[in-house]
Amino acid sequence: MRKRLLCILLAALLCALTGCKKTPEPVEFSTFAMDTLMSVTVYGKGEKETQRVQDRLATKIRRLDSLLSVINEDSDVNRINQAGGAPVEVEDHTAQLLAAALELCEATNGALDITAYPAVKAWGFTGEKYRVPSPVELEELAGKIDYTAVELGLESHSVPAGPDGEPDWTDPVKRDTVTLPAGMELDLGAVAKGYTGDQLAELARGNGISSALLNLGQSTIVAVGSKPNGSPWRVGVRDPAGEGYFAVVELEDMAMGTSGGYQRFFEEDGITYWHILDPETAAPARSGLSSVTVVAPSALTCDGLSTALFVMGLERGAQFWRDHPELEFEAILVTEDGEIYCTAGLTDRFSLAEGYKDREVTVLE
Repeated sequence: MRKRLLCILLAALLCALTGCKKTPEPVEFSTFAMDTLMSVTVYGKGEKETQRVQDRLATKIRRLDSLLSVINEDSDVNRINQAGGAPVEVEDHTAQLLAAALELCEATNGALDITAYPAVKAWGFTGEKYRVPSPVELEELAGKIDYTAVELGLESHSVPAGPDGEPDWTDPVKRDTVTLPAGMELDLGAVAKGYTGDQLAELARGNGISSALLNLGQSTIVAVGSKPNGSPWRVGVRDPAGEGYFAVVELEDMAMGTSGGYQRFFEEDGITYWHILDPETAAPARSGLSSVTVVAPSALTCDGLSTALFVMGLERGAQFWRDHPELEFEAILVTEDGEIYCTAGLTDRFSLAEGYKDREVTVLE
């Protein structure tokens, strides 16, 4: 008994001398937003403090969903689509996201295009009433896809913040406007979750959180810091040909976004049609890839580029990575034949999962 007590005392003394700390308990919550289930895990210094941060994160998610979701009748995006070519005043978050998304559209030379919503609807991917449009209809739909037609009237203004940190629009200030030609429609689905992830991560850090994992519907992951024990977050990459994970990526203060044909699709007459459309054809992108995962500091960049690289295909996507170091991204590309390609900057954070150790990985330089 004395020996056991002595061991406990020595362990307590060693802990005090080395500064060891008890691992904080996580606060977790889930919510359905932007047509997907989102889950958030936050580690804080105390339960009450962490709970307050959780409430602020949940409020932010609801706020962004109300502005950016195309299926919300009162959202900024839907009001733009229904304006018949007239300018629409939008809130700051919408203007910021549109400006950033249009930059990615331009950088990818239109492989990412946020005006493809009429084609997405025509294929039935919005209401799961799937159909294959005729060649004539596809040609007409492709003519309505053109991100360069989006006009942003960005005003220079200073808007005071309200108690929740959001801009207080009750003051009579100039608002940003968006103009879209009649007959065209926006859909920010390829970038809205990424933007939301960036906003949530910024909010968490601003509230003293140094360890959190934001899972915005499986396809978009944001890691705030590392795990409480200092080790990186380990996130699985879905096998596009199965139900499991073929690889693991280690993340610290980074985001990860995946686009794949397996995420939403239908089959007709033995042909598989997926939701990732080629803006040039208004039809599912046939690039030879089955999935693309992008890792970058910005979740918005991850979401937008994973879609764009899927449309580009392996060769164009690899060259885009080489030509755009300013975007600070790395990528994992899987072909329809199951070949795995990984950009050089990701090799120290990428590993094959159990059951896939025998697969060959080609490193892109």
